Amino acid sequence: MIYLKLFWTFLKIGLFGFGGGYAMLSLIQHEVVENRAWLSNQEFTDIVAISQITPGPIAVNSATYVGYTVTGNAWGSALATFAVCLPPLVLMLLLTKFFIKFRKNRRVGYAMDGLKPVMIGMIGAAVFLLMTPANFPDLKAVLLFLICLAASEHKINPIVLIAASGVAGLLLY
Repeated sequence: MIYLKLFWTFLKIGLFGFGGGYAMLSLIQHEVVENRAWLSNQEFTDIVAISQITPGPIAVNSATYVGYTVTGNAWGSALATFAVCLPPLVLMLLLTKFFIKFRKNRRVGYAMDGLKPVMIGMIGAAVFLLMTPANFPDLKAVLLFLICLAASEHKINPIVLIAASGVAGLLLY
């Protein structure tokens, strides 16, 4: 039964998670923390952190982790990952065919322009979702963020920034 619930939960997330991984975070959090109570808010925040530093899309990494956590085995992990990936794959194939055919249509352009603020809003919702009192950054974290932001503006290699941030985190915390 848990496998069916897991599949259905991540299929819904895959179906309605427009705007990419960060936009899907609020959907994932709503389903796995609030609706199903499979994880706590702190566990979900940990998933987001781990998903950001591992290769691959954040929604797929999150689904993989949740599936494993809920079922305790790789089958649950694979099922959740498959469920979250299936709808976007089918949708992208259909949209690509549609978009190639109608890309010069101005109504299609208007629809695409209308989706942009929605995606930005969902990403903003993910930011506020993760800003719980337990996760609110202290002064050291804010300074580290500002240093990385300034360094990225100066075109410092992101791999160097990630490695330096990890070392700084070990030293500071």
